[in-house]
Amino acid sequence: MATSELIGAAELKRRLEKKDISAAEFAADVILREKQNTSLNAISSFDPNLLMENAKRADQRRQSGNAEPLCGIPLIVKDNINTVAFPTTAGTTALQNHTPATDAGVIVALEGQGAIIAAKSGMHELAFGVTSNNSVTGAIRNPHDQSKIPGGSSGGTAAAVAAGIFPAGLGTDTGASVRLPAALCGIVGFRPTVGRYASNGIVPISHTRDTAGTFGNKVEDIVLLDSVLSGSSTAARKKDINQVVLGICREVLFENLEPEVEKAIQEQLKTLESAGARLVEVNISDIWSHNEEFSFPVVLYEVMRDLPAYLKEHAPEVSFEKLIEQIGSPDVAGAFKSQLGGGAMPETAYQAAINEHRPAMRAIYAEAFAQHNLTALAFPTSPLRATDIGSDETVSLNGEQVPTFPTFIRNTDLGSNLGVPGISLPCQNVNGLPIGIEFDGVMGRDQDLLELALTVEEVLSH
Repeated sequence: MATSELIGAAELKRRLEKKDISAAEFAADVILREKQNTSLNAISSFDPNLLMENAKRADQRRQSGNAEPLCGIPLIVKDNINTVAFPTTAGTTALQNHTPATDAGVIVALEGQGAIIAAKSGMHELAFGVTSNNSVTGAIRNPHDQSKIPGGSSGGTAAAVAAGIFPAGLGTDTGASVRLPAALCGIVGFRPTVGRYASNGIVPISHTRDTAGTFGNKVEDIVLLDSVLSGSSTAARKKDINQVVLGICREVLFENLEPEVEKAIQEQLKTLESAGARLVEVNISDIWSHNEEFSFPVVLYEVMRDLPAYLKEHAPEVSFEKLIEQIGSPDVAGAFKSQLGGGAMPETAYQAAINEHRPAMRAIYAEAFAQHNLTALAFPTSPLRATDIGSDETVSLNGEQVPTFPTFIRNTDLGSNLGVPGISLPCQNVNGLPIGIEFDGVMGRDQDLLELALTVEEVLSH
């Protein structure tokens, strides 16, 4: 099923409100599409009977004039977000039977506005990777080409939304995990400013970098979910393209791109420029050494503290030692085992990252935005398109083997470390494989970024 035929959450909302379709009728479609797409391995838990019951209840509420903003809209949620109705396994052996006692804050917000949490999605084990090739639960497949990865770590939600099984969904993003799978699967993925959405009840990696994020077919789906998750009462409106200033940082973000990605992104930028946007070359070269000193020190230090704290609160029967011992994916096991004993990230490196490198990065970024009056930075979400399943350690880029994880997160990583909002939009497919273009904005100004995304989407779709 091509993305053009898909119904997104915002379109479904309009149809439900006009009574063109009932929630129960749409639920029946979801159940059918789930059956047709089992080969993707995108879904970890699904209960068709529960979905149908909830859909009928939503129809009754609408009938009696009590429809909430998301009434009857079924969503798929990444399997590291606590749900009472389904197990929350984080794709790892030790949590396979873990059904939390309480819902995560983001789930409470969505259900409170009438959304139906209909399924949990597969993911890279413990969200610690970009391929969603999980040795415990199996590889998740890209709906555009099932021999390829969907990206990760929120690969299941991205694949399920891209395949048209669900109209929207939730993931989490620490370094790339919403924006990258959105790019590789040809849909929209949004990572908000850290702290915009509730973070309680999510299996963590790093409290400094983690956030829930959203997937949709169009930017309007993201705007709809954001209004509920952020509690924002002001509706995002399209910007005037003539007021848009996009920063282009050639260093790092445009280096060593797959030729197909390079060509597609340059074409899209030209289209935006022809429509009236201004493109400005920016130099933030001093930021990269700080980024290097921040990225892994923070993740590796915090995961060894944040994950045990989650287990203590939500799964006291599972010890951290047992969880590490039972990790099935070699890449994930390697990362955790490197932090046991003498190899652990020293606190001095962590404190330097938080207290020195991050403020320095934020100052450089803010100065570039102020100097050029930027609306956002624009760049390819990923240097390359989806690679073959099984390319877990290295991947081929422009004729050489490069490490998979750092290569795929190279462009998304900076925004995560700064804590700024970022959105990946599908820009085109080359030989059937999607390419994403990302826009990173200003911390706390998510609404501005969503308004830019609405504008860009309209220009690029003409």
